[in-house]
Amino acid sequence: MDIGTLKGIGPKTEKILKSNGIMTTKDLISYYPFRYDVIKRSNIEELVQDDKIIIDGIVESKPSVFFFNKKMNKMSFKFNTGNYLMNVVIFNRGFLKSKINPGATLTLIGKFDKIHNTIVASDIRFSKLPNIPVIEPIYHAIGGISSNQIRGYINNIDFYEVEEYVPEYLKEKYKLIEKEEAVLNIHNPKSELDLKKAQAYLKYEELFLFMLKMNSLKRNKKNKVGLSRVVDKKLVIDFIKSLPFELTEDQSKCVDKIYEDLTDINRMNRLVQGDVGSGKTIVAIIALYINFLSGYQGALMAPTEVLANQHLINLKNIFKDYNINVELLTGSLKVSEKKAIYKKLENKEIDIIIGTHALISEGVNYNNLGLVITDEQHRFGVNQRSNLKNKGITPDILYLSATPIPRTYALTIYGDMDVSSIKTMPSGRKEVITNLKTSNQIKELLELMYQEIKAKHQIYVIAPLIEESDRIDLENVNELEEKMTSAFGKICKIGVMHGKMEKSEKDKVMQDFKNGDITILISTTVIEVGVDVKNATMMVIFDAYRFGLSQLHQLRGRVGRNDLQSYCVLVSDKEAERLDIMTKTTDGFKISEEDFKLRGSGDLFGVRQSGDMNFRLADFKTDFNILLKAKEDTLELLETNKIIKYENLVNLLNSSVNLD
Repeated sequence: MDIGTLKGIGPKTEKILKSNGIMTTKDLISYYPFRYDVIKRSNIEELVQDDKIIIDGIVESKPSVFFFNKKMNKMSFKFNTGNYLMNVVIFNRGFLKSKINPGATLTLIGKFDKIHNTIVASDIRFSKLPNIPVIEPIYHAIGGISSNQIRGYINNIDFYEVEEYVPEYLKEKYKLIEKEEAVLNIHNPKSELDLKKAQAYLKYEELFLFMLKMNSLKRNKKNKVGLSRVVDKKLVIDFIKSLPFELTEDQSKCVDKIYEDLTDINRMNRLVQGDVGSGKTIVAIIALYINFLSGYQGALMAPTEVLANQHLINLKNIFKDYNINVELLTGSLKVSEKKAIYKKLENKEIDIIIGTHALISEGVNYNNLGLVITDEQHRFGVNQRSNLKNKGITPDILYLSATPIPRTYALTIYGDMDVSSIKTMPSGRKEVITNLKTSNQIKELLELMYQEIKAKHQIYVIAPLIEESDRIDLENVNELEEKMTSAFGKICKIGVMHGKMEKSEKDKVMQDFKNGDITILISTTVIEVGVDVKNATMMVIFDAYRFGLSQLHQLRGRVGRNDLQSYCVLVSDKEAERLDIMTKTTDGFKISEEDFKLRGSGDLFGVRQSGDMNFRLADFKTDFNILLKAKEDTLELLETNKIIKYENLVNLLNSSVNLD
């Protein structure tokens, strides 16, 4: 059923949902909660300072609203819980003032400031708490559509249209419930047991389908005839010798493997994973040179225009003494500029094209594309391969990933690829010194920052990512901007980047930072992986406990990209033991291993960290045992040809994996 026909969804909401890939009610019920709140009355006597509090009661005084910092406000009022008279403070809810009258019954959710007898509320509900605990699903907001609205739309669906993919014998083997029951319970669990059963089915199904596709791709990959290439290896060696630096041992091994792949009869499908700053880009450039020598065009896809521009500068510099034409194609180019690039590509006037996913859009036609390289975790999916195949192109594929993962996991997750790892770092770079500080040591932090500013270096400042509320994200940035402006506003320029900004605005801020016009960049979003600002020597991450170790390591990798001593400061009042590993090693592979060990099964009612493969529920790290079972089960299905009994699985594979 089309999403626009659902009760409560108007044209504006329909447009937002469809632009985010939710076209039908079937898509909507596949949009699962990312965490759950247990709504039950707190016992105030058992709470300690800063505990979460859920309490109902009666408003005792008219609220007062105080406005500050232009867009922000604070509302306060007295609240009677029956046994206690308390103060309530809530930020940016001034618009609710007219509804909060003395005598009104409210439920408040927030943080308990026991010292000041205050509830710092994050949510106000105009009703009394239910008598029994309620497990409430929380959804990621979509383009301004709140979690509550999404929950309401899902509850308006009369019939959950689901397709069962897990064969009956596997459901019996693992004692899994039916899919329809699982989907109902994932959105409206009546108990913790219901929720666990729903998650068990849906996680298995997700990993089962993933491994079915991976194993099918791996089988299909065998004997895939690739492009014909004859390349004189001496020319490649001479090119490497001409570089202003020596390759590390791991880089050299990686280049040898790529040379073998490109000159072999079978198609290349290789992943190069390496730590931040390990030199994956130069390996990619050598691959593009080998491809050029064989007479084919090459394409390098980056996730952002800023990164694409950076690659353009690097490649033009390295190929300045060679007759190799390198051009840029991104979405922001004028129509006339794009058309000129399209014509050059078709006429083979361009040897290497760099850009975003605009490289595989409808209007782009290549003369003889031989190699596609995708940078920074953005895996080149089957849909993109299909786009190229429809143009009559079947190039070799090379992926670059800056998130190193242990080999056991890599071989399972990227089972359809060959995997190369770069562990040794280029010489001349100093290790980033990492310090862990509490909020009570802010003065020490500001002094460290001042020293870097005096040395005319640049600094990243990362605000914590709070997924539940874009508004709170924005408050964090504004608060940090105030503090940084108060401390350094008179001596340097401070820039801000957050999720509410248009992409063009974010790109401009990032470009200004790259150009040195901004000294301190404050951001809620993860700074683009791979962006190379050599003058940035300090990364400050507030509330670092909110991030995984691998994510912290990625952020730290934005500095230390030169021969200057660089620093990373983690500010956190929690989880010091977990974060301490960051102060002891800069080895991404070790940190990744530690991340796997520490993650465990997680708290059922805590925030779920999303999996690297963008699964809806499963996380290949915490659910790796399920993944291994799914791998065995799908291999058996394929190798014994049992799969022909399941028409829906055969159709699924035909539409998604047999594309190249």
